[in-house]
Amino acid sequence: MDLFGKCSEFNKMVEYIKSQNQFFYLREIDPAATPRVTMNGKEIIMLGSNNYLGLTSHPKVIESTINAIKEYGTGACSSRVLTGTTSLHTRLEKKLAEFKGTEDAVIFSTGYMTMMGTISAVTTAGDIILSDELNHASIVEGCRLSKAKKMIYKHNDMENLDEKLSQCDPSANKIIITDGVFSMKGTVANLPEIKKLANKYNAMIMVDDAHGTGVLGARGRGTLEHFDMEGEIDLVCGTFSKSLGTIGGFTGSKKEIITFLKLNSRPFIFTASPPPSVAATVLACLEVIDEEPGLYSKLRENTVFMKNGLKDMGFVLEETITPIIPILVGDNEKTFKMTGMLEDEGVFVNPVVPPAVPKESSLIRVSIMASLAIKDLEFSLDKFKLAGKKLGII
Repeated sequence: MDLFGKCSEFNKMVEYIKSQNQFFYLREIDPAATPRVTMNGKEIIMLGSNNYLGLTSHPKVIESTINAIKEYGTGACSSRVLTGTTSLHTRLEKKLAEFKGTEDAVIFSTGYMTMMGTISAVTTAGDIILSDELNHASIVEGCRLSKAKKMIYKHNDMENLDEKLSQCDPSANKIIITDGVFSMKGTVANLPEIKKLANKYNAMIMVDDAHGTGVLGARGRGTLEHFDMEGEIDLVCGTFSKSLGTIGGFTGSKKEIITFLKLNSRPFIFTASPPPSVAATVLACLEVIDEEPGLYSKLRENTVFMKNGLKDMGFVLEETITPIIPILVGDNEKTFKMTGMLEDEGVFVNPVVPPAVPKESSLIRVSIMASLAIKDLEFSLDKFKLAGKKLGII
């Protein structure tokens, strides 16, 4: 096979999947993260977005973004270490550190780069990384780039993590890396027990709170606030592409660690700076989270309403406390069929099949937004009932 032969083979597979009505990817959606979107000229209710607080269309956020473009232009056209740092970037890093309870913070151009750049910079040969088996791909990539030894522990299984840590060289540097909220299942990392094990075996902890920020905690500050553990985790990371309404990511930690990352993390040094408008967007989102706790309450209200409605119909759900609602189907064909039926009826959801989840664990992933009206959820529940009964799922 020549260099691009694999592309032809892959495209044949894609065309076959499309012919079986099992291709639900790269769908064109306008706009992408509002309660009602347009797809193929048809209005459809969005139950697949990670815009948990609905801040991409919040008037204050939009105004802040527009004003930043007017003042700073569309981009810095340089890396942060040269001419790409503006006062907005510096303000945002200070605000994120305050928001996450760390001494300092550094922002990256994407969430994916945040994990890659942080893990690969702070670990080296001789170190040991212990990573949850369901960690996001960005964490997996960061581990691959690191020269450290990798050990994978079973999802949220503290006995297995204890066993893995006991096998480590006591003198080696060890770091436990976990998502705060796991993106497919919506489960929450057992941070109190992870912290106990870290103390027992003298290990550091890194948490990617991408799906916890704006979702968990009394003030929406994330998984650490939820467990009353702010200031107790060594590295706190996250993304702007969920509750914070744009693209980018951050790592919060001690000041000396952040300074090290800014001058040693290759994805930070050799990538163009996030546009000033991105920094302004996130600053505005953080202000709204502080000023409008009603959004967080509405998110919880919508989540409980949808979960109870699905359970009452007989759907089997993964137990979570987050707006991520995994509906367990266990059959790839039924998962795709249900996705297509719901789409035809005006409801957008995401199918999740192996290898994204274990074999025979396929599911429909619903994610709830605070901006969804109860009537949108009632309409969606009616369509779930229709599809579920037709396919024999309920």
